[in-house]
Amino acid sequence: MDRLAAYIPHRRTWLKALHGAMIPLLIWFIVVTPDDVVPLGPAAFQVHSILALIFVTLSLIWMADYTRRGLAGRPGPKLGPRARRVHKVLNTAIIWGLFGVAITGFLLGLTSERMLKAGGFLPIAPPLGLPQANEIIGTFHIYEFYLLGGIVACHAAFHIWRHLALRDNALRIMAPKMLHRYL
Repeated sequence: MDRLAAYIPHRRTWLKALHGAMIPLLIWFIVVTPDDVVPLGPAAFQVHSILALIFVTLSLIWMADYTRRGLAGRPGPKLGPRARRVHKVLNTAIIWGLFGVAITGFLLGLTSERMLKAGGFLPIAPPLGLPQANEIIGTFHIYEFYLLGGIVACHAAFHIWRHLALRDNALRIMAPKMLHRYL
């Protein structure tokens, strides 16, 4: 067991990698919708679907870690009481928001008329053929995702403010070491 533990990265290390992977995926799904990809053909939709599967998998891993161990970071000593609450609320909202997007994606598959497959190969859920429920869940899923994007933007602005105004190296904490000289 000790040999295995030597190969598993520390929690903060893999959370940095998770952050680094989620940022471009989130931006991709904010900018590119399935309606944008479908006209490009099945191969483009396949790539989009695989990216969605990766996004959901990472979201569920993050949620599992959060439910097991809580938030990884502390607010920092330079933050006042209100800013500490904002820090906790933003981080918690992002994790729960990612989980919510994964759940509503599952519900979309469940209420679909036909079998939907994540990444083109992984069945999402047995289709129940509930078109009205599917329409409602689909609309909710879209609004939920863009609300999550807004929360992430607030989160980024909060940490940029911390880094520039408080000079507490908030960005350096989560950035890879190769970017530290620019921060």
